[in-house]
Amino acid sequence: MGHVIKTESGYNIFAEDIGAGIPVVFLHGWPVNHKMFEYQMNELPKHGYRFIGIDLLGFGKSDKPWNTYTYDAQAEAVHAVIEHLGLDRFVLAGFSMGGPIAVRYMNKYGLAKVDKLLLLSAALPVFTQRDAYPFGMKKEEADDMIAQLQADRPKTLGDFSDMFFAQEHSDPFLEWFFHLGLEASSHGTIQAMEALRDEDLRDELVHISTPTYIFHGQRDEICPFDFANETIGGIVNSTIIPFENSGHGLMFDEKEKFNQELLRVLQS
Repeated sequence: MGHVIKTESGYNIFAEDIGAGIPVVFLHGWPVNHKMFEYQMNELPKHGYRFIGIDLLGFGKSDKPWNTYTYDAQAEAVHAVIEHLGLDRFVLAGFSMGGPIAVRYMNKYGLAKVDKLLLLSAALPVFTQRDAYPFGMKKEEADDMIAQLQADRPKTLGDFSDMFFAQEHSDPFLEWFFHLGLEASSHGTIQAMEALRDEDLRDELVHISTPTYIFHGQRDEICPFDFANETIGGIVNSTIIPFENSGHGLMFDEKEKFNQELLRVLQS
């Protein structure tokens, strides 16, 4: 079942809602949408869980306004979905850019509602390098990617997809994944990359005491494994679950292990 939910700012947000039982809310990464969680959407309802996948502003089937792609704006969108669906207790899973948005949502709206937080290849605590944080790409590299998006967005997304995986995948799969990125708006894709470049959540992690599970690929070229080590140092009640043979797209590179670990954490 698909829901279209209006935020306080007047934007329509799409959420896929499948199955029944304990809700697990998924926030996708840049530049794709909730469809990236296809193999979790197929699996969780078999085990008594309700899959809820949100398309963030600018992506998938959600509205694509001109200039509102900060983490605050995305957290407001997540809040609107949670309130509309009447979720009092749920599990929150954020992939890549969805990770910091999950943390921002919790600190602004949902600390008391989230029973478990799952950070999947998360762009936390910061996506780009800065003082006392030598991890990830340089801000200048993010600027270059933004310039490339403005010049040739399909090629830029294709090059990004090539960095996404550490394992071989079929050409049809790679084509499918590439087209998920093309479903986003060009301006939303660019401005969301600006948010990734600029936002810094190092001071926000300390407010999270929810049991947190950090799923991270040790061969991640987009959000290096250093991010996981930095995040576990900031969130007191957190555990790293490493994926030795995965890049950024760990739910595809080690699909069976990912779903097994996901169910183990949900059932713990």
